[in-house]
Amino acid sequence: MGQAVQHEHLERKLKTRHLTMIAMGGTIGTGLFLASGATIHDAGPGGAIAAYLIAGIMVYFLMASLAEMAAFIPISGSFSTYTARFVDPALGFAVGWNYWYNNAIILALELSASALIMKYWLPNVPGIVWSASFLVIIFGLNVLSVKGYGESEFWFSIIKVVTIILFIVVGLLMIFGIMKGSTGGFENLTKGDAPFHGGLLSIFSVFMVVGFAFQGTEMVGVAAGESENPEKDMPRAIKQIFWRILLFYVLAIFVIGCLISYKDPNLLGGDLENIAVSPFTLVFKHAGLAFAAAAMNAVILTSVLSAGNSSLYVGSRVLWTLAEEGKAPAFLKKVNKGGVPVNALYATTLIGMLCFLTSLFGDGTVYNWLLNAAGLAGYLSWLGISITHMRFRKAYKAQGKDMKDLPYVAKWFPLGPILATILCLVATLGTNYGAFIGDKIDWYGILVSYIGLPLFIAGYLGYKLVKRTKMVPLKEADFSRE
Repeated sequence: MGQAVQHEHLERKLKTRHLTMIAMGGTIGTGLFLASGATIHDAGPGGAIAAYLIAGIMVYFLMASLAEMAAFIPISGSFSTYTARFVDPALGFAVGWNYWYNNAIILALELSASALIMKYWLPNVPGIVWSASFLVIIFGLNVLSVKGYGESEFWFSIIKVVTIILFIVVGLLMIFGIMKGSTGGFENLTKGDAPFHGGLLSIFSVFMVVGFAFQGTEMVGVAAGESENPEKDMPRAIKQIFWRILLFYVLAIFVIGCLISYKDPNLLGGDLENIAVSPFTLVFKHAGLAFAAAAMNAVILTSVLSAGNSSLYVGSRVLWTLAEEGKAPAFLKKVNKGGVPVNALYATTLIGMLCFLTSLFGDGTVYNWLLNAAGLAGYLSWLGISITHMRFRKAYKAQGKDMKDLPYVAKWFPLGPILATILCLVATLGTNYGAFIGDKIDWYGILVSYIGLPLFIAGYLGYKLVKRTKMVPLKEADFSRE
C-alpha cells in the first residue's frame, strides 16, 4: 500500500487561495510585530534591513527548492519522504521526527503566548483558562476537515496582511509629512551610528533572530499533498513569497527605522507582556490612532492562534506520514471520514499540551529546554530541504528524465540551494555564538541552545544503526507519485 493510502484517504481540498495565504501567513507573526523593534535597536535600520534581505533570499531559494519537489511529487508531510527517497532513509527519519516535535512544541509555545496576550484585557482570569480554550478551538478547526484548517488560516492571514499594508501606508504618509505624528523625513536612517549600528557582527547576530522569524514558510510544502492542483498551486504560492517578504518585512522595517530612532529604548520592550511598545503600536499611536494598542493586541492574538493552528495541522500530517512509512507506530495511520489523520492529530495535541503544562510547574526549566530544542529544529528542517533538492535534481538527470516534465523548475540551481545550505549551517552553528566569545565559555548556555542538535544526530545515527541504511544511489531514487 505505502504511499497509495495517502491519496485514497487524505482529501485534496486546499484551494489556490488557501495555499497562497498559508505560504504568506507563515512568514508573518510575532517575529515582525514584536521582535522587529529589537533588531533595529541592535543593528540599526540599515543592518536590520540587510538581515531581513539576506534571510528573505535564503527563504526564497529554500522555497523554490521545495516547490520543484512538491509540484512533481505532492506528498503530505513531504520533508521526511523526499529526504528518505533521495538522500538516506535514516536522514528522512531524523528530519521527520525533528519537524514533528518542532511543531508540537511550537503549539505549546503559542498556547502560553495566548494566555499572556489575554491578560491585556482580562488580567484576573487564570492563563490556563485561555490556553485550554484556544487549544479546544484550534483542535476543532483541525479535526473536522482539512478545509477547516485552510479556511481559518486564510482569514487569520488576511488580518495580518491588512494590518501590515495599513501600517506601511500610514507610515509612509507620516514620513512624507502628509499625516500628523512625525516631523517627516529620513534623518533617523543616518543619525548617530545609523544606518549600520554595530557593524557586521550586529547584522550577523540579528540574522539569527530574523531567521527564526521566517520559520513557517515551509508549511506550504507539507500542505501540497492536500492541494486540489499542486502542479499549479505550489509554484504560484512559492513565487509570491519572495516579493511579499520584500514588501512586508523590508518596507515595514524601513518605516519603523524612519519614524523611530534606533536608540529609542522602547524598541527593546516589545514583547507579549508589553504590546504597548510594539513598534507597530508606537507608530500608530504617533499617527493619533488612540486604539492602537488594543487593535495590535487583537492582531497579535490572531498571529499566535494562526501559528498554533498551523503547527497542529503540520505536526499531525508529518506524524501520519512517518507512520505510513513505518517510522512511527501503525495506529497513527488512522484517517477519519473527513480525510483527517485523527490519531496523529490526538498525539500532536497531547504532546503540545504536556509541553505547555511543563511551563506551569516548577521554574520552567524543562519548558525552556524544549523551546530551545524546537528553535534549532526549524533550521535543521531547512537544511534537509536544500540538501535533498540537490540530490533530487542529480537523481532526476541520472535517470535520464526530461526537465520539461517538471511542473516547476527552481531558478539559480545549483547556486540557490548551495547558498541556502551555507546560510542554514551558519545560522544553526551560530545560534548562540555569544556563549563562545565572552570572558568565559558559557557551557550551560551552549547546552541549552544546542540541545536540538544532539537529538537530531541521535535520531539519525540510531535509525541508521538499527536499519543499516545507506545513501540512496541516484539511479535507484524513487520518483513515483503514489
